[in-house]
Amino acid sequence: MKYCKPLFVLGLLAWVFASCGGEMPQQTPTSYETLTIQKSDITLPVKFSAKMHGQNDATIMPQVSGQLMQICVSEGQQVKKGETLFVIDSRNAQLELEAAEANLMAAEANLSSANMEWESNKNLFEKKIVSCYMLDNAENNYKQAKAAVSQARASVNRAKVNLSFCTISAPVNGLIGDINVRVGDLVSPATHLTTLSDNANMEAEFSVTEALIEEQVQYGVSKAERQKIIEALPAAIFLMKSGTEYPHKGRVTSITGVVNAVTGTMACKATFPNPDGLLYSGIQGTVVLPFDEKDKIIIPQYAVVRLQDKSLVYKVLPDSTATAVSIQTESAGNGKDVIVTAGLNVGDQIVTVGANNVQDGQRVLF
Repeated sequence: MKYCKPLFVLGLLAWVFASCGGEMPQQTPTSYETLTIQKSDITLPVKFSAKMHGQNDATIMPQVSGQLMQICVSEGQQVKKGETLFVIDSRNAQLELEAAEANLMAAEANLSSANMEWESNKNLFEKKIVSCYMLDNAENNYKQAKAAVSQARASVNRAKVNLSFCTISAPVNGLIGDINVRVGDLVSPATHLTTLSDNANMEAEFSVTEALIEEQVQYGVSKAERQKIIEALPAAIFLMKSGTEYPHKGRVTSITGVVNAVTGTMACKATFPNPDGLLYSGIQGTVVLPFDEKDKIIIPQYAVVRLQDKSLVYKVLPDSTATAVSIQTESAGNGKDVIVTAGLNVGDQIVTVGANNVQDGQRVLF
């Protein structure tokens, strides 16, 4: 009796299986998404590491030596052209000016005496009282006195310039950088006081490859044609280090004519307006030039299977089976697509979703 229940259950299951036709469940074929290859246009963002500088960054250094008496600005302050930045002790310069002015007065007095003597000798010579030698000697004395006056006047002007150098003014509008001195320091023409950055317009300095220059700017063109090509380049975008896009677009304004023999690159500058003062000298980021590319084969990244150093896609054959095809690709710059440069033609059909699960010869369309 203890075997009756199990036997009954087995018999019941056998009856149910027979009533269903006696067939075991079968696996449902898996379907894949496919894409028919076509050519399309794409905007390809080419990125360059860049460093920002003010369009007129001025290094402020004194032109005379002396003790620093006053610092009239603070770091980060916005100043206008001509505004006083630093004051150096001017007492020595003032004394030099007074001495130069005194020498000028003495030279002018000597000139007046030499002139009177020459005029007197000319009258005496006409009356044949003095010789020609005396007249010529008086004339030479007059010319020497006149030259001495010119030298003394130049010394006065030089002393005035040196005195003006004791007050250091802003050469351009801009923003004050780090101030490297303190009141009481002894400064000289070799002392770096600060940097003044004219940040109304900022220049992003970056390097482009020689290949890109050959393609976009071209060699062997005249200066005027080269400038037209530069002007035709797309508007530049600046990305902060955080990835935030700067709200104002810039333009490429210059490309040097020298290729770096080590890196194979050329230095470029893109100028960006800075009306809100968001950009500062020295900040780093990325310059993006969006180039329009036409008639390109573009496929999603997930359709590409990476096998060691090869890139494969599964091409759908007329019998609905898939075969692996090797392709060459380059980045589309958007993080989700790739550009196929070799291996596929217009009209080809490839597997997209599920490509990583496909095996060569497997049927993918049902």
